[in-house]
Amino acid sequence: MSAEPAPASAAPEPVPGPEPPAGGGDAAEHRALVLTGYGGYDKVKVQARRSAAPRPGEVSVSVRACGLNFAELMARQGLYDRLPPPPVCPGMECAGTVRALGDGVRDRQVGDKVMVLARSGLWQEVVNVPVSQTFPMPEGMSFEEAAALLVNYITAYMVLFDFGNLRPNQSVLIHMAAGGVGTAAIQLCKTVENVTIFGTASASKHDSLKESGVAHPIDYRTMDYAEEVRKISPKGVDIVLDPLGGSDTSKGFNLLKPMGKLITYGVANLITGQKKNLMAMAKTWWNQFSITALQLLQQNKAVCGYHLGYMDEETELIRSVVAKLVNLYSQGKIKPKIDSVWPFDQVAEAMRQMQEKKNVGKVILVPEAPKEESKKAEN
Repeated sequence: MSAEPAPASAAPEPVPGPEPPAGGGDAAEHRALVLTGYGGYDKVKVQARRSAAPRPGEVSVSVRACGLNFAELMARQGLYDRLPPPPVCPGMECAGTVRALGDGVRDRQVGDKVMVLARSGLWQEVVNVPVSQTFPMPEGMSFEEAAALLVNYITAYMVLFDFGNLRPNQSVLIHMAAGGVGTAAIQLCKTVENVTIFGTASASKHDSLKESGVAHPIDYRTMDYAEEVRKISPKGVDIVLDPLGGSDTSKGFNLLKPMGKLITYGVANLITGQKKNLMAMAKTWWNQFSITALQLLQQNKAVCGYHLGYMDEETELIRSVVAKLVNLYSQGKIKPKIDSVWPFDQVAEAMRQMQEKKNVGKVILVPEAPKEESKKAEN
């Protein structure tokens, strides 16, 4: 990713239909999802956007699928600082086909299938992005899978391996284990020999978690997960993945074995309803974990913070991680799990699915309704 990606929301390219012309063509309109203000699900609306040709160093992509992430739920409530103020087009990842090249682009061709990573602006039918923010899709990968790969798997990989230093015979606690990052983390844990996975999720998701490789699913709604972990592993765990924040970070830190690592990468506890909840914010910040360097020294533990949204300038680092992920996908060791696919018109339902934690795997947005419906309409 470049340091300041040209916001894809500013100048995307036309897409008259499913098969747009190969070249730039005249300016046309396309559909985009726009955050019109902060608040409930109704604040994200489908709007028409004017198109423009890709600038030098950019490619224009016909978008076929977009990923929905927790950051966008927070952004809708005004809680995510990496999204420009409304009106703005959200979306950090998408997948599609290159439809036009800006001057100077040599390593992509019209027709290439690509995954795209950006700070925002990708929930549109067409986007213009710097070529450095595109990654070739591996053979056999669907657009939905490609839209589910980048944010969740880069996060899970870097948290587990770069910070967590996951090794054989270790144990990991994964919160929100049935979500996008959780699902990715479980699959990546399975690439290391004899890793014991504890995963928190509501009881209805436990069978699915066991099938995917979680040895010990824990219902966080009815049980104290710290107590449950201690029953099975009295010394605790080697790695805690913490997307929750607040008092859960303290609980996670206390669950670490000596030489253990807690990696915090989100504040999901801030989201308690459709709109920003000042009580939840106050409670979360009041309970926010704090520790001094001297206390860390005495504990023999590590605390790490991870935020992909602040990795804009680490192009080579991100590219190397994506190359490893593509390799693992090609070997059949990881495969994005798609929970559900929603057309742009049903973005509110898609967000509700994720915010109410009903999803098992990734929630995907697509510009049009799935093809089965359109085929029925044609017949």
